[in-house]
Order: sequence, then structure tokens, then C-alpha cells
Amino acid sequence: MVWSAERQPGRFERNRHLNATDMSDATTYPGSSASAEEIIHLAREYQSAAPILQERARKGKPLSLAPARLCAIHAIELYLNAFLLSLGNTPEEIRSRHHDLAERAKLACEHGLRLRKKTAEHLVKLSRNREYLVSRYGPELASMHSEMNRLMATLEEVAKKVQGVVLGQDAAGDVVQPASASK
Repeated sequence: MVWSAERQPGRFERNRHLNATDMSDATTYPGSSASAEEIIHLAREYQSAAPILQERARKGKPLSLAPARLCAIHAIELYLNAFLLSLGNTPEEIRSRHHDLAERAKLACEHGLRLRKKTAEHLVKLSRNREYLVSRYGPELASMHSEMNRLMATLEEVAKKVQGVVLGQDAAGDVVQPASASK
């Protein structure tokens, strides 16, 4: 197959109305023009894929959980990115944190995201153990990950809290009424 530098008409223009970026410029980073809401929608897709992939895992084969684990960790990262975007952080500032969930969570919590202590500690552990990278590239380390139940609980809490703040919705997309509105 020969790759051409020529522009393919209509290839990237189809979704311009969705705030799409022309990716024909090699310096443009995917997601640079995405809104916090768009990032949340993408996170939801990864979040919904994680349990499906988890169901397909084989007992006694920790490596078979890698796709589910990767989707869950990536969803967490996307939710935290959306929160930081909603605060006004630029995509470049967010990317400069690489895949450090602990740093993202610390910054988010300093600006109003309220996570349970156990969840915050788990995010630190995920970063310290480099579970994102190990899930992608380290088959020999597959048995050293945190428990899937803990990972899914962390994902659920981050999703719920970020969506509550950024969108005013819960993880199912239902509108969350502020406590003062229910009185």
C-alpha cells in the first residue's frame, strides 16, 4: 500500500459540525478541539466496553483481562481529562501529565472533585504501578494488577462524580438535582 500526502476530499469535513479537527496537519493532536462533554461521551464508550470485555476473560488467565483493564483505565483518564478541561486546562496541559492518573486526580480534587479516600488512593496506586502501560505492553506483568472489582469501582465513582460536576448528570445520563433543589 502506498500512502499519499494528498488530501482526500470530504474525509475529515464530514464531522466539522461536531467540532472536528482537520487531521491532515501532522502537528494537530487528536482531541485538541474536543469539548469536556465530547470527552465524557468518549469515556462512556470505553466504560461500557470494559464489563463486556471483562465477561469474555478466561478464569485463571489474567492476561485475558488486559483489554477490559485498558478500557477501564482509559475511561478513568478520559473522565479526569474532561473535568480538567471544564476547569479551563488546555489539552496541552492535560497531555503534559502523560498517563498519570494520580496527578490528574490530585489537580481535580484541588478544584472541587470529591473522591472517596479509597478511590483517590487507588488512582495513586494505578499510577505508581504504571498499570496503564503494563496493560498495554506488559504481558509478563499481567498478574500484578490491582483487582478488577476495585478498578471497576474506581471507574464507577470517577464517572459518577465527574459527570455530576461537568454535566449535571449521573453515570446513566440522568439529570442530577442539586440537594438544595429537592427541598
